[in-house]
This record gives sequence, C-alpha cells and structure tokens, in this order.
Amino acid sequence: MSKRILVVEDNKTLAKLIAKKVSIELNFEVDVAYSLQEAKLFLKRYEYFLTLLDINLPDAPNGEIVEYALERKNRVIVLSGNIDKEFRKKMLKKNIIDYVTKSGANDVNYIIQTIRRLQKNQNHTILLIDDSLVFRKQMQGMLENMFFKVIAVAHGEEALGILNTNPNISLILTDYHMPVMNGLELTTEIRKTYTKTDLAIIVISSDNDEETTAIFLKNGANDYIKKPFSKEEFSCRINNSIEALENIQEITNHANRDFLTGLYNRRYFFANASKYFEDAISNSEPFAIAMIDIDHFKKINDTYGHETGDRAIVDLADILRSSVSSDDIVARFNGEEFCVLLKNASAQKALEIIEKIKEKVESHVTLSEKNEEIRFSVSMGVATTHDEDLNASVNEADMMLYNAKQNGRNKIVLN
Repeated sequence: MSKRILVVEDNKTLAKLIAKKVSIELNFEVDVAYSLQEAKLFLKRYEYFLTLLDINLPDAPNGEIVEYALERKNRVIVLSGNIDKEFRKKMLKKNIIDYVTKSGANDVNYIIQTIRRLQKNQNHTILLIDDSLVFRKQMQGMLENMFFKVIAVAHGEEALGILNTNPNISLILTDYHMPVMNGLELTTEIRKTYTKTDLAIIVISSDNDEETTAIFLKNGANDYIKKPFSKEEFSCRINNSIEALENIQEITNHANRDFLTGLYNRRYFFANASKYFEDAISNSEPFAIAMIDIDHFKKINDTYGHETGDRAIVDLADILRSSVSSDDIVARFNGEEFCVLLKNASAQKALEIIEKIKEKVESHVTLSEKNEEIRFSVSMGVATTHDEDLNASVNEADMMLYNAKQNGRNKIVLN
C-alpha cells in the first residue's frame, strides 16, 4: 500500500498546514495541488493511499475533482467550506470516506486522527453476513473503502465455518433476519467460543421492536445499527467497535507481557500453562519445563552498565523466542531469569532444543553502548518428569538450574 497522500486545496496556507502535519505525525509523503489541473498531473503519476480534496477549486468549482479521483479508484476525503446539509448529504452519497467541514485547527486534527484510524483498519478483517446480495455488496464496498479486509457470506452457518478457519477476524457484522440461522442465533453461538475481548459483533436490522436492541446486547452484541442508516453513522459505529477492541487487547497485552523483552510475564505463564499441564498429565503427553539464567549477569551490569545488561536480556529473549515452537510458552520471570514450556516434547527432544539454545547463546555477541563485543553463557535446569502440579515442576526445574550454577555454570542439568 502506498505511503503517499495527495492534498488538493486552493487555500495555500491550509494546504501546507495539512501537508506538514500529515508528513510529520504520520510519516507519509505528501503532494500538494492547488487546482484540478495540477491534481490531474499528480493522479496520473502516483498511486495514493488517500486523497484529501477541496470541492471548490478555481478551475473546478462544483466538485469535479471528486468525480475525477473516484473514477480512477482513489479513496477520497472531501474538504469543504460548504455547511449546507443537503449539499453534504448529496456528497456523502458518493463513494467517499468522509466529508470534513473546514472551520479550524480541530478539523486538521480530525483529519490526522481519521488517517491514523484508516491505517490501523488495514490490520483488521470483518466477516459480513447478509442474505441480500445487493445490501451485502453495498456494505462490503463501504467497509473496503475504510481499508478493512472483508469476507462476505449469505447466512449464519456459512459464517460459523468461515470463523473456524479464519481466527484473525476482528468483527462480525450480521443481519438479524436470515434463513437457516438468524442473527440472534448466530450471536449466541459465537459467544459460546469468543468473548467481547476476542471479537466484536454488530447487528444490523430494520426490526422496529424496541426490545430487539436490548435482546441482542444482552446476548453478546457490542452494538446494534438500525436500518436505514447514514454512511457516517455506519463508519463511526464500525470504527468505534474496532477501536474499543484494540484498546482492550492493548491493555490485556500490557498486563501479560514483559515491558523490556516483549515476552510473556510470570503471571501469564502460570495462568496459561496450568491448563496445559493438567491436560498433558491426563493424556500422558510428554513435555518439559526449563529455567534459564544468564551467568555472571551482575558482572555484565557492573562492567558495562545496566543498559548493556538490558541488551543482553533482550538478546537472550530473542534467541529463546526463535528457538522454540509458536505453541510453546516463553516467559521472563524476573531479571535475567527465564522459563520455557516445551509442549509435546520428550526428554530427548527437549534436550536437543535446550542444547541448541545453549550453542546459539555461546556464539552470540552483544554490543555494549560503546560497541564493545560481549559474550555470555547461560545455565539451564530442565524438568521432564512431573507430578503434583505446575508449581512443583517449575520448582523442580529451578532446583536443576541451581545445580547447574553450583557445578560451574554454562551447564544443562536435566532430571
């Protein structure tokens, strides 16, 4: 996707202000045109992420620039000094993203926020369910114009199948009245597996029963849009639900992650490894828990400084992350100490993985703030036999780590 934006605005002061803010705050390349003729030259030469278009230009006073840009498949935000409501409605019927009234600095800030939102929308997939082909295509076009990826299907059962094979869906947008499975049945079924933290559900319906909205919200919908709706209401509700989901996931991520390395923290490890531990013991599935510690870490800090010590910790975290399966759990417990859960791993397989980690650490070079080359080693304790509970196995691995330290460091001790 292009990292270029076109601003077409005959007010040179405003055009330069928008261009400067977009360039600095969003890191886009920005081209500025002051007329339709100049804009045409840019549009023929470059592809744009977005075009910001004034509809009253010296050589195009009636919005001709908008039609020109849309015909060439550009995404458009209209900039206008016209506050007439009917004119605004007429413009919003076109395939534009938004209509922004030029009235002050706040509008420039709104443009920046909107572009930032559109950038983030590229990371989200929406599953759209509606049995009306016409309405489905209309909504799909609106969503794709907002930079969302869209999967569109005709009924609820098909949607459940898609959801099972596409775990990255962020939002379900569903009609209420559909054959096979209606929107309420679909919402109830989805919420058996996915919480509001996992994905958002918005229901669209022309139902006039006042209780319908409450029924959906009580059964797990995040929002309810009543037909007919305006383009602005539609986009605002979709963006608000996506933003709320992002905020929840960001808070959850901060609570579960170590700030320095990005690995999971001790709390997350025990919360998520406990369930696996119980299932693995019940099913006689082999697994291993390894405790890993940087040797002579205090000496690194004392000799090269705490920032270099942090670099060593981050480097080890990267080695651990890249050495295990995506299903395994790697966590930083504290300081220079890490814990790794190797799922479905025999003692032999676990030892092979741990030995490769040890070799990678020994051959790795960490650079100090002064570009000095620093090498370090690690001691490892590995528990491959388990009883009681997860805590007991972690403690066993910790005891093996203690033995490795006591026996000269840079060693692996396995039970």
